[in-house]
Amino acid sequence: MAEEIILETRALTKEFKGFVAVKDVSLKVRRGTIHALIGPNGAGKTTCFNLLTHFLEPTRGQIFFKGGEITGSAPARIARMGLVRSFQISAVFPHLTVLENVRVALQRKRGASFDFWRSEQVLRRLDEPARELIDAVGLREFEQTVAVELPYGRKRALEIATTLALDPEMMLLDEPTAGMTHEDVGRIEALIKRVSANRTVLMVEHNLSVVSTLSDTITVLQRGEILAEGNYDSVSKNPAVIEAYLGAER
Repeated sequence: MAEEIILETRALTKEFKGFVAVKDVSLKVRRGTIHALIGPNGAGKTTCFNLLTHFLEPTRGQIFFKGGEITGSAPARIARMGLVRSFQISAVFPHLTVLENVRVALQRKRGASFDFWRSEQVLRRLDEPARELIDAVGLREFEQTVAVELPYGRKRALEIATTLALDPEMMLLDEPTAGMTHEDVGRIEALIKRVSANRTVLMVEHNLSVVSTLSDTITVLQRGEILAEGNYDSVSKNPAVIEAYLGAER
């Protein structure tokens, strides 16, 4: 069973000058699954993500990835280990094309400095793997489009492509469908399902339709603590979850 757990937290806690944003969160994410973290605004979901990738330092508690403790590790080291986060706010170079953005991400995976000044011949070596990723996220027709000109949903697909370029074992997706049209939600939902085929996904997501369709396991947070955990059927029928997250009928 221990080998099935790729990410684990033990009593993870974060305090801000007396305010407890995350309290004693003990989480286990099984390898090869899609695990959703949900809860009302202010529940501590994004703070949890920041702790897992060490953009925030925990007040106390431990984090383990692939059986080894990563508490206190630098964000870049955690990413190199295979735990990569896709940010809620799109993190691509706005004035580079789709192809150039993915190519830059592939350079990061290679561990070299960014080769903006290298010859086109050298950079072309990355075009084939870049195009494979672009095809995988459905952006072939946008290959030469500057990122800032992409429709919002397509920009999020590009962000996922740049995350995939790092070849992560586990992806943390922060609000992957936030602000999208119905058509874009369906496209990103299908994309997440496709890219999860050979990796683990932990996502923060408000869209319960997406959560119900994609998630193997759901953890519900309220006021920084775990309120409930299980599959969508069990969680959605939990009276405490209905009260705290969905809103109780009066």
